[in-house]
Amino acid sequence: MMNSLLSGARPRSRGRAALGAILAATVATAALGATPAFAEKVKFEFWNGNSGDIAERIQDACKKFNESQKDYEVVCTSQGGYDTNLQNTIAAYRAKKHPVITQIYDAGTLDLMLSNAFVPAKKLMAENGYKIDWDNYFGGIANYYATAKGELQSFPFNSSTAVFYYNGAAFKKAGIVEGPKTWDDVAADAKKLKEAGFDCPLAFNFDPWALMEQFSAIHNQPLATKANGYQGLDAEVLFNKTKFVDEVKFFKKMTDDKLFVVKTKQLGMDIVPAFTSQTCQMMMSSVADHATVGKTLPADVEWHVTLLPVMAGTERRNSLVGGASLWVMKDRPEAEYKGAAAFLNFIAQPDMVEWWSTVTGYIPVTKTGFEAMKANGFYDKPQFKGRELAIQSLTYTPTSENTRGIRLGNYTQIRKEVSTALEAIFMQNADVQKSLDEAADRSNALLRRFEKTYAGQKLD
Repeated sequence: MMNSLLSGARPRSRGRAALGAILAATVATAALGATPAFAEKVKFEFWNGNSGDIAERIQDACKKFNESQKDYEVVCTSQGGYDTNLQNTIAAYRAKKHPVITQIYDAGTLDLMLSNAFVPAKKLMAENGYKIDWDNYFGGIANYYATAKGELQSFPFNSSTAVFYYNGAAFKKAGIVEGPKTWDDVAADAKKLKEAGFDCPLAFNFDPWALMEQFSAIHNQPLATKANGYQGLDAEVLFNKTKFVDEVKFFKKMTDDKLFVVKTKQLGMDIVPAFTSQTCQMMMSSVADHATVGKTLPADVEWHVTLLPVMAGTERRNSLVGGASLWVMKDRPEAEYKGAAAFLNFIAQPDMVEWWSTVTGYIPVTKTGFEAMKANGFYDKPQFKGRELAIQSLTYTPTSENTRGIRLGNYTQIRKEVSTALEAIFMQNADVQKSLDEAADRSNALLRRFEKTYAGQKLD
């Protein structure tokens, strides 16, 4: 944790869905001052926690920025994973060798907020001459990275939410005419797929992000007291007392009936390759996987995405944003802050917004960015059709205390506790309620440890 880092204590935290439109549409050109013709470029570092194709696309964005101007050079380095980047950033800050920009995923947001080791987004841009319409952000995205008062502290970066994927060709073979809207529909569709000869109607894994967090949001269920932690560090988890328990019991029955199938890396194939190989015909996953699905499935295979199903009789609410945001760290040379502001402005431009969504599947985070892409016909192209549902899902309703986001300490470890409980339930036939109760007890112990570390501090 950053504060224990600053105090010299051993850090305990282990850190976890539009690079485009990070800033609003109205951006004024900053007066950065004249640069001598042969002056050396100001170099500054940007660390990220992505790997594989996404890490390569970030390198492409950095290259585009470096080639667009002569004053700055951003050096973009992948740390290989979200957790690793959080820990490496902490260690580097302690050693005073940290980057000016670092990518921190949703679960690490509270660590950075309590650290006092960052420059707030609004302050950085104002001090470097950029006029930003901060209200242009979609509330369902910005609120995750804002204070309780709504002050945005970091820049939404690779933003996504969960959607439901299904194989249209398989559906036609099974006589199914449309995508599911409720979990009752999913159950009926899974049975028809099974009868049509498909051994794995739906694939799922133990990642709480889709199974617990997104489910809880769209069903307006709390994950914790104190408005999911936004109102204080003394929050306690509630996931063992909500409709999430009913969802797990439903999934267990469907698994026992061999209609839902566990697919994880440990078992040899996770949900996305299970879907793209047509081993399984339905899955819940990030909209950021849209590009991967499109590139991997054979071109003649019909597939679709739709909103996450809800329980019958549910009044749907907005889903949660996933992914990460960009934090600008304190204690770097002033010239690096000018470069950081210029870079953040660059990747906010409309052409970069559309490019990023094209090559990744992540979504624009501002209203004007989204509207510009719609006007350009982006979502009418077959290979991108359905990606707009992520925005529809995130903005389905105004955010509530249960759908604004999650502001809990040690949240990476809490996710692990839930994942461990789910694994015991589905792989070892452990009792659903007992397993979730035990996971909640361990999670609350993690929260109390975090609260003790930050004793006396309050959330803004």
